[in-house]
Amino acid sequence: MLHIKSIPAFNDNYIWAIENSDGRCAVVDPGDAKPVLEYLQKNNLTLEAILITHHHHDHIGGVPELVRQFPTISVVGPEKEPIPTVTHTVSGGETIQLFDESFSVLNIEGHTLGHIGYIGGGHLFCGDTLFSAGCGRVFEGTYEQMHNALNTLAALPEETKVYCAHEYTASNIAFALAVEPENTHLQQYRDEVNRMRAQKQPTLPSTLKKEKLINPFLRCDQASVIKSVVNRTQNIDPLSVFSALREWKNEF
Repeated sequence: MLHIKSIPAFNDNYIWAIENSDGRCAVVDPGDAKPVLEYLQKNNLTLEAILITHHHHDHIGGVPELVRQFPTISVVGPEKEPIPTVTHTVSGGETIQLFDESFSVLNIEGHTLGHIGYIGGGHLFCGDTLFSAGCGRVFEGTYEQMHNALNTLAALPEETKVYCAHEYTASNIAFALAVEPENTHLQQYRDEVNRMRAQKQPTLPSTLKKEKLINPFLRCDQASVIKSVVNRTQNIDPLSVFSALREWKNEF
């Protein structure tokens, strides 16, 4: 059985540690090696693999040092993005074995052109594609690609735990409430998140079930969301609604 723990990095990043019961572990998107090495030493863990979702520096900056410290580890990363330390490239559709668990690789491009995600054992590592109550900016891809990526994630089982790469939940909720001010699930979640952050607790992981209730970017077919963007788009199909939401969030 795998255990997932968060390793805080920078101002709001989470590096996720995937731990096996025998002291082996993998990490997801290690933007900084120092907190990872400290965590491994403190918990007497051996690093066996690194999973990378995309090429942004705050997700890969620590990889070279970790590879120097653990030269035989596997580094899995997106085929479409040039990351020098990657030993195994994937693009979506593959299955990788991590300890006793199989993880499927998902193509969730949009934030970047090669962005991938990993899901196994009910755990989804989605990098900067899906955030709690929000989604990533579309830096390299198109709104259609990002919308398709979110639809791919929304199709996963609702009990799936969602491990995003940033602690953006509180600010995302502020925007989500501007979109759906009368969403009672969202109001309750705001209060819950405020309590958690006041105690310096992470708000993650989320679940897909929760996100479908509170995340406007997964609710583009809902009347309450459509109503909020009618003055921002000529069309009300889900892609047009998503695009209008993302433009609104960019300037929020």
